[in-house]
Amino acid sequence: MESFLEAVSTFSGWLWGFPLITLLAATGIYLTIKLGFFQFRYPLYMLKQTFGSVLKKPKGEGDITPLQALTSALSSTVGAANIIGVPAAIMFGGPGAVFWMWVIAIIGMSIKFAESVLAVHYREKNKAGEYVGGPVYYMTKGLNMKWLGAWFAFALMIELIPSIMVQGNAVSSAVRETFNGNTLVSGIVTAAIVGMVVFGGLKRIARVTEIVVPFMALIYVGAGFIIVVMNITELPNVLSLIFSYAFQPMAAVGGFAGAAVAETIRWGFARGLYSNEAGLGTAPIAHAAATTDHPVRQGFWAVMGIVIDTLIICSTTAFVVLSSGVWTRENALEDPAALTTAAFEQYFGFAGSVLVTVSLIFFVLSTILVVIFYGSRQAEFLFGLRAGFIMKFVYLASIIIGAIGGAQVIWNFLDLALAAILIPNVIAVLLLSGEVKKLKKEFFTSEQYYKKDIKKKSVS
Repeated sequence: MESFLEAVSTFSGWLWGFPLITLLAATGIYLTIKLGFFQFRYPLYMLKQTFGSVLKKPKGEGDITPLQALTSALSSTVGAANIIGVPAAIMFGGPGAVFWMWVIAIIGMSIKFAESVLAVHYREKNKAGEYVGGPVYYMTKGLNMKWLGAWFAFALMIELIPSIMVQGNAVSSAVRETFNGNTLVSGIVTAAIVGMVVFGGLKRIARVTEIVVPFMALIYVGAGFIIVVMNITELPNVLSLIFSYAFQPMAAVGGFAGAAVAETIRWGFARGLYSNEAGLGTAPIAHAAATTDHPVRQGFWAVMGIVIDTLIICSTTAFVVLSSGVWTRENALEDPAALTTAAFEQYFGFAGSVLVTVSLIFFVLSTILVVIFYGSRQAEFLFGLRAGFIMKFVYLASIIIGAIGGAQVIWNFLDLALAAILIPNVIAVLLLSGEVKKLKKEFFTSEQYYKKDIKKKSVS
């Protein structure tokens, strides 16, 4: 059994190395070119149409506001990867990995945009009168491949069981290490809190994430910014490390063992993609329920998700770890995941450790909320509304099992399960890229959308 699990781990490690990183990077570059480098041409316009319009009543139809759709999608992406994954990328790939994390984030915007545009374009109403959409719907309606949609739905529905176990374990471990809490009690309390929200439906989930995600992100980023300001004299050196070692190997320094350029690129790309989930097909499920007058407009909100997740939150962690110097400490390589906590503790004492732990707990809790919604939607697509309701109980039980470290054996299959979701979704997005291009052209050439927005700006 051990040799089998080792083989699975080796294969999934290889698969999530060169093959999938190349697939996603190539897809991102292809879509960026095909969509006319829109993320470089319209950044200010996209900002105005998203965060610049939060106080305005959204136009069009949908169940939740565009902001709620974004915070729901962000709940899935903002989590442990932002806090403990980034220092791991730095320790194994060097500071230059941060540069490649930024590069893949910008390229990945085109994938996230395309997914969400397709999700809104092919969405429909379920028997409860709610808007539903995502990969299963654009595979079924756009490609006429219901079998592929069924594959995606089943794979995601099953993959979320070990995924939620891992998240439940992350919460219980954080509570145990910082507050000496009981893991079983942590699991039961977490499941109870999550259950109260998820059984309230998407609108309740959206209302909770709309408050929790911005609040915790602001606290975490704000505290990180204070550390960077306290080390402001180190900022030029940090930027120099990031940019210079993105293109050249770095020798060992203190606890850092050194890194070749290929490893730097691989770790930067992997961290960026794993964090913002571009190509995974999960975020479009949330964006499909948004109130909008055109799929492209909601696509802009999906792009902002990458800005917040990778360019702001992951970058905050990177700057804190690099400017504080904890990455060069002796034995830093032995536990890269602890470096963010070490950096915050260095400047804020025990309060810094608590802040990181609480941020991690809230980020993970919000992730669980949303992925349970994603999973129940897949069950609903396959077997109907009742199945979606039953799967919520399965996922809640998974939180408790994961909290006490149960079923750790199946965690080895998590990356393989993610690949089983990602590959069909990327194929579908590529096959439907012509439709995305057509919708993008329609939005930017129509007097009803982009041109109307521009005219309003010029008049004001």
